[in-house]
Amino acid sequence: MRQIAPQHAHLAESVVGEIPVPADELWVFGYGSLMWDPGFAHAEVHAARLHGHHRSLCVWSWRYRGTPAEPGLVFGLDRGGSCIGRAFRVPEAEKTSAVGYLRERELVGGVYAPLFKTVRLSDGRAVRSLTFVVRRDHPQYAGRLTAEQAAATVSYARGLSGPNTDYITSTVQELDALGVRDPLLRRVCALIG
Repeated sequence: MRQIAPQHAHLAESVVGEIPVPADELWVFGYGSLMWDPGFAHAEVHAARLHGHHRSLCVWSWRYRGTPAEPGLVFGLDRGGSCIGRAFRVPEAEKTSAVGYLRERELVGGVYAPLFKTVRLSDGRAVRSLTFVVRRDHPQYAGRLTAEQAAATVSYARGLSGPNTDYITSTVQELDALGVRDPLLRRVCALIG
């Protein structure tokens, strides 16, 4: 299993970065656990596509689905391609609390950059949405792994939110509901069986 260098272990607990609260509507794009466990109030939810980034099992999880000594794997939005996920519109009165919640949840360790990107909703609208894009220069960036490498990690990893396998199977169920077929992810699921 991959060990985290001691000089980076402190990043597992630090929250890095700020997220501005937009003056107009707040939309949040979920592509991993945010799809099935957003954790914040929302007034609308739609299937949505983001262009320019794709879902990738490319982030070592040191907290929620693993530890610094035994990291798990979670999704990041990596550059290139496109990604189908879910977009959530946050009610006006809940925007500040939703941003605070997402800051604490998604910016732990600083592996994600919070960016506002345009996503296309299933009803045809284009909206600016808060997204969390992986930082390739961060020590938690795992890069491109084979299904076998990913499965070997996921099979045994466990963090504050439970087993890494639960994260993977819940995401696959949500992708199935959206009609998204990811061959690499399906292979990982078959291997962790």
